[in-house]
Amino acid sequence: MTLSFLVEKDCRHIWTPFTQAQTASPPLLITEGKGAVLKDASDREYLDLISSWWVNLHGHAHPAIVQAIAGQASKLEQVIFAGCTHEPAINLANCLASLLPGDLGRVFFSDDGSTAVEVALKIALQYHRNMGDTRRTRLLAFEGGYHGDTFGAMATGGRSGFFDAFAPKLFPVDFLPFPATWQGDSAVEGKEQASLAQLDLFLTDHGQETAAIILEPLVQGASGMRMNRPSFIRQVCERVKAAGVLVIFDEVMTGFGRTGTMFALEQVGWTPDMICLAKGLTGGFLPLAVTVCQEYLYEAFLDDGFDKALAHGHSFTANPLGCAAALASLRLFREEDTFRQIETIHQTHQAGLIALENLNLPHLDRFRLCGTIAAFDIDVADAGYRAGIGKIIREKALEHGLLLRPLGNTVYLLPPYCLTAEVLRDTWNRISRIIEELDV
Repeated sequence: MTLSFLVEKDCRHIWTPFTQAQTASPPLLITEGKGAVLKDASDREYLDLISSWWVNLHGHAHPAIVQAIAGQASKLEQVIFAGCTHEPAINLANCLASLLPGDLGRVFFSDDGSTAVEVALKIALQYHRNMGDTRRTRLLAFEGGYHGDTFGAMATGGRSGFFDAFAPKLFPVDFLPFPATWQGDSAVEGKEQASLAQLDLFLTDHGQETAAIILEPLVQGASGMRMNRPSFIRQVCERVKAAGVLVIFDEVMTGFGRTGTMFALEQVGWTPDMICLAKGLTGGFLPLAVTVCQEYLYEAFLDDGFDKALAHGHSFTANPLGCAAALASLRLFREEDTFRQIETIHQTHQAGLIALENLNLPHLDRFRLCGTIAAFDIDVADAGYRAGIGKIIREKALEHGLLLRPLGNTVYLLPPYCLTAEVLRDTWNRISRIIEELDV
């Protein structure tokens, strides 16, 4: 089939996510991926600078993960996970428990980030009910947070601006101001203290009614790679925990090295009651997610009757292929010295941001960096996710052989770990040329 015919069939039948089809450009027809490079149907290459929506860790078509999936597929591709188990799931659960701190060791498998969050919210609410505390029904989150697109996840991200069409159907959630910061931000102390003061007031009035707080540690992803300091997150956790409120870390995006450590919680210095993991869990090969909780939470669901059980599940829970891919991906962290590569990306990002800032372009602002995540904003009148400048930059980047997907007026890089320093330096040079040519 010709390229034009395939794209025509796509446009006729496929409903593309997070896209206004009436104004969108035709999609790229990607036929191959290897390492950090994607190739389209015309054999043109693009550097995947967003890890294919933040999921790819070690590069496309990594042979170790390919072989792990193929080997598992020849033995067991799927089995019901209610009443059955299998070795890849057992090994993966044990591996995750060994990587996570403290008593975070009870693993509930699901399919994606949204469902991992739904499971955490259900556990939090039902835990208090199982313990006989029927007062704790409120949930707390940060403004601008994004936790997924299912209804519970949407409710906790209700101030992100993504879900206005569903606002009447979302259950109420209490929100705190998020003290976003960036390099050279002189106002960060004041913003943090204002947020903590509002938290203190909330806990005084409603602490005994609140079941849990859910937050993205260090980086709010979808709302524009908004970052905050580990010390602030730790202070939030200390305050809510003292009030008997459970802490849920949504590390769907920040997990598996993105922030410079395996999990962002390591920099926060706090062990949450639950952590949600997905995206990079399988190295970007297959959908798989987990909600990992502390053992005392699990024990609160044990009873002679079914009423206290967690009545939740998915058809593909703990899919053996996904578990095999995840185990292979985690092995690569050791075998390929991945954290040295992560540090190289961090340092190269830092140099790229400094060079871009030194251009002294009046429309650039809020340069920020956390591990392998680098971002900056373009000051435009229509700032936010719907800002038209994002589409312009995406199309210009494609002309330069770069796959970017700006979050409105926020440009960010979140590459796979196989990207070399030399290629990344050249990438920053290309981005600088794109930004200099903008008519803003």
